[in-house]
Amino acid sequence: MSTMTQSTDADGAAPVEAVTGPPVRPRRPARRRREEVEAAAASRGVNRWFVLAALFAFVLYSVGPVWWLIVAATKTKQQLYRTNGLWFADLNLVENLQALFTYQDAIYPRWLANTALYGLASSVGLTLVSLAAGYGLARYSYRGKGLTMGFVIGSFLIPGVLLTIPSYLLYVRLGIFDTVWAMIIPGFFSAFSVYLAKVYAQGAVPAELMEAARLDGAGEYRIFFQIGMRLLSTAGATIFLLHFVGTWNAFMGPLVFLRTAEKWPVMVGLYSWLQRGTDSQYDLTGLVITGALVASIPMVLLMISMQRYWKSGVTLGSLK
Repeated sequence: MSTMTQSTDADGAAPVEAVTGPPVRPRRPARRRREEVEAAAASRGVNRWFVLAALFAFVLYSVGPVWWLIVAATKTKQQLYRTNGLWFADLNLVENLQALFTYQDAIYPRWLANTALYGLASSVGLTLVSLAAGYGLARYSYRGKGLTMGFVIGSFLIPGVLLTIPSYLLYVRLGIFDTVWAMIIPGFFSAFSVYLAKVYAQGAVPAELMEAARLDGAGEYRIFFQIGMRLLSTAGATIFLLHFVGTWNAFMGPLVFLRTAEKWPVMVGLYSWLQRGTDSQYDLTGLVITGALVASIPMVLLMISMQRYWKSGVTLGSLK
């Protein structure tokens, strides 16, 4: 708010009105502003180097064991214990692979085939069941739907180890103990996968599209298989991959539910060699290392081959 003040000059002239306003805030000196900008830039630089250091440490933590595995798979027994563990010596990878695929009447390829069978069969079945259940929970209303979701969420919070003994007794009663069905049929059901499919279906399958399909005369099964399954391809790829990796690396379940060595997956088979320790002709430690390297290759190939599903899912979401 401005005020008016009167003043007279020395000759007694008419008073001159002076207008005064609020005090003007002094501008900061250019030097101070420059110091503040430099301090902010330095702070951003420190944060950037901290993030880069954390990422570098994470990369070392992730890649280090893989690098050691690759290097160790190329060494003989003497080189494995006497040379640098992070660098190569004489390359003996071909000899190690030959020993791996011929030892114990070539049982390692059988273990790989068992693992692939268990993983593919159970993952395909689980993907279909989970997508159907999640789609139904997301797009249909019925009495007791909230209670159903409560059971689904509560069940995947139960640790799987607690179900080992009840599952053992159930498989014995059903007559599937020590059979391939003990590894395949239980893999069809996963509460977490159902919940994941339900959450994805809520955003990926529009109710208006289903209504339009019904008006065109399509049945509910046709809507699910021809429309819902295509829109849920990203969720299906995620569920398939997570379960396949879990089945490929499974150890506790096959160790308890399978007794015959010819039915073991690769992880249990390698563990049996590691427990045996020594052999008159072969270095079992080297065989376990080489077998672990070979068993990791399908996981890498699977991740690379399924990247397009996630890319298409992200692009679909951006277009919506």
